[in-house]
Amino acid sequence: MTSHVGIGVVGLEHLNLSMPKGAEAEARAFYGGLLGLEEVTKAQTLMIYGGCWFKLGDLTLHLGPDENFVPAKKAHPAFLVSDLEVAQARFAASGIEVRPDTRVPHVRRFYADDPFGNRLEFIQAGDQF
Repeated sequence: MTSHVGIGVVGLEHLNLSMPKGAEAEARAFYGGLLGLEEVTKAQTLMIYGGCWFKLGDLTLHLGPDENFVPAKKAHPAFLVSDLEVAQARFAASGIEVRPDTRVPHVRRFYADDPFGNRLEFIQAGDQF
């Protein structure tokens, strides 16, 4: 096996998803309301660009507006949830389609789209690939 020195990456600071320009209200309703993420204040110098940021443990989720927005249909973040069945039920009650994935039998998970069509994965906390 070849040894790789790398550049010294020690962690992940934030994740960025695109959204349509001017869709902050929908982002807040979905990511803050439905998912229950805590919104954090964007850096002052970046506020003029729009978008919103949410805290996710030690990671921050940045939602940035894109004038030429195209939803991410393959690339996606994977969120751990405390109770997958409850999460599925809340999505269904909100009229959001849930797409279960059983290709890895010991990992309970499903996919759903945010209001902009970005693919999101939800995995039962404790399950691992």
